[in-house]
Amino acid sequence: MEEPEHPTASKSPPSSPPQRRQLCSHCDRPLPVCLCYALPATPLPTKTKILIIRHPHESRHKLNTTPLISKTLLNATTVSSRRLLPHHLPNQSPPAIYLFPPSPTAPAVTLSQLKSSNLLNYETTPLLLIVFDATWKHAKEMVSASEGVLKGLALRVCLDGVDENVTGGSIYDNELVLRKEPFGGCVSTLEAVARCLGVIEPNGSEVQGVLIGVLREMVRLQAGFLKPLKPRPKMLKKSKHKEEDNDQLDF
Repeated sequence: MEEPEHPTASKSPPSSPPQRRQLCSHCDRPLPVCLCYALPATPLPTKTKILIIRHPHESRHKLNTTPLISKTLLNATTVSSRRLLPHHLPNQSPPAIYLFPPSPTAPAVTLSQLKSSNLLNYETTPLLLIVFDATWKHAKEMVSASEGVLKGLALRVCLDGVDENVTGGSIYDNELVLRKEPFGGCVSTLEAVARCLGVIEPNGSEVQGVLIGVLREMVRLQAGFLKPLKPRPKMLKKSKHKEEDNDQLDF
């Protein structure tokens, strides 16, 4: 006798793994938002050395601007770390400044004050610019953890217009719509570096213009992929609803 045939379960074809987006080999960005046309043909030389301490989590953020700084400036170095360590510094470290807003216990010199008083003799002496790249919560932690190295080494400098009572934004408020900063005077890492170099570099206007141009293009391209947000309807309190219902019943 022939053995009865047993029905076999149908097997679905194996699903193909999702395709990764193709990246540009030069700017390392997805091809639809490639920025090679906005980057200088060769990185710009600067008298200032830029040291960026980037929080490890920032490498996951699509809108992180630090890689564009390294692509634009010749003397920019990025280190992935949660704090500044002595071995991150160059062997012969020049006078240093670090960008961060002031606090009640740690005042900061504004860029205008730095320019008017020529602190650290920056016009004739090359500087080391230290920047902490992270969310503001992490950046505060990084600066606090780095105080042992920063003390006596670097002068705290902030952008003009820092005000915790003012809603944050950017000097390009109408265009920079991708992220919202916590308060006035706080901007993206790229913009902060651009504005600082605009003051302390001999050809600061040129360097700042190139950096801001790259930032403008990044924002323009990314904004094209953002879905417009519909404003949420304002919800009335329950008591308010009752008052309106009662009003509608009155003739």
